[in-house]
Order: sequence, then C-alpha cells, then structure tokens
Amino acid sequence: MKKDIPKYSYKEFFEKKNDTILIIPVWNEGERIQKELKRLYSVSAYTFLDIILLDGGTTDNSINDDFLKEVHVRGVCSTTAKGQGSSYRIGFNKAIEDDYKYCLTVDGNNKDSVEQVEEFIKLLKNGYDFVQGSRFMKGGYHENTPKAREIAIKYFSNPLLSVVSGFKYTETMSAFRGFNVDILKDERLNIFRDIFKTWELQWYMATRIPKLGYKVIEIPQSRIYPATGPIVTKINWMGNFRIIIQLLKVAIGYYNPKK
Repeated sequence: MKKDIPKYSYKEFFEKKNDTILIIPVWNEGERIQKELKRLYSVSAYTFLDIILLDGGTTDNSINDDFLKEVHVRGVCSTTAKGQGSSYRIGFNKAIEDDYKYCLTVDGNNKDSVEQVEEFIKLLKNGYDFVQGSRFMKGGYHENTPKAREIAIKYFSNPLLSVVSGFKYTETMSAFRGFNVDILKDERLNIFRDIFKTWELQWYMATRIPKLGYKVIEIPQSRIYPATGPIVTKINWMGNFRIIIQLLKVAIGYYNPKK
C-alpha cells in the first residue's frame, strides 16, 4: 500500500511497552490536555497502553518534556501539517510501524471520559474491529453540549452515516474510538491518502469500516463541555460548513478508493 504520510519528527521518552497505542492530536490545548493526561495517569493507563501525542505545532508549553515524562507519555510526533486527518495518518502509521495490535483515539481537550480506555481495549480483544464511543446511547452521558450541535448530530450526521454505512450509529462526532490495527492496513480502506487532511477521515472510516464487513460496536461514554466560558472547540462557523460538505461527500462515496 502506498502511504502519504505528512513529514514529522518523533521524540521518545519511553520504549514501547504494551500492545495498545492511544494517539491524541493536540494543538495549544493548554491545561485541558494536561488535565486529560493526569486523568489517564490516575487510572494507571500507562500500564496497559502507550500514549503518543500528535502535535500540530503547540506553542503554549502545555506539553513540555518534563510534564509528559511525569504522566508517562511514550512520545510525541510533531508536524507542521495542519488538520486532524493529517495527524491521524501519522498516528495510524506509527501504530502499524511499531507493531501494535490495537489503536485508540481521543481528542485532547479533556471533554471525554478517558478513564474508560480499558473498556475499549476489552471490546477489541473480544473480537470487535471498531469501537465507537457514544454519549447519546443508553448508558451514555453528555453535559452542556451546544444545542445546535446536538440537533445536527442527532438529526443529520447520525442518520446520514447510519444509512450509508449500514450500521445504526447514535454517535458520529466523538473521536473517542478503538481500532484493530489490522483494519488500518486494509487497502480497501486505504486511509493513507493525502485527501484526508481534516475531519473527513473520521466519518469516512465510520462508514467504510462496516461496509467492508468488519465487526462494529458502540460503547457508552461521557462527553462534557465546560459549564462556563467559550465552547471548547476549534471548529468555527466556516468549519461547520466544511463539515456538512465533507459529510455529504462521504455519503456519495467521494473518498472511497478508486478502482
């Protein structure tokens, strides 16, 4: 498989120790990423998974080396390539190159219930290929979700991607996910293409993986926005417009590999 991987540098603090990797895209997340990493450390996540940060050019000193060593982050992949999709291509390639069996992803803004990482791993080890976290399914929880966003997810992206994928999703916007690394190598999925730069990779994988016959499941998660202050997101109004366009492109098969 030909791979288009953005250029990056890698700084390692610890050697590979586990069969699962957790990759977290970050860019100037401030104390949000620090709180998230401390939460992972508090449940000794480093004893059963290796954490790699995918840094898109952080300048706020939130991921300084001393702190990352304290919370047992394995290493940092740094790139000038912008966008979630660019970071994920680097992270997924790292998962393959370092011979991990399972790969988890989560945002770095401290909104998700990261203490659940072991539950994701258990489902993967029990034979599921793709695990999607959901705040909206039974047992899930969300708080202070912007109303417009909640409506868009429940009545646009969820039904659209459910119909296209053949899997009934209750959540399509959470990046809290788990993958069997073998599916990341599948040429029929072909995720290592430069066409994936921002959020489109997330929705493409959610639709394409079920269609390829892989075993998919949702797991309840919590996703909590701060009660006060600005909404924790890097998606502005133009970003929301791009998301709609990308979702429609996913629906019509625009990102599917060309035969």
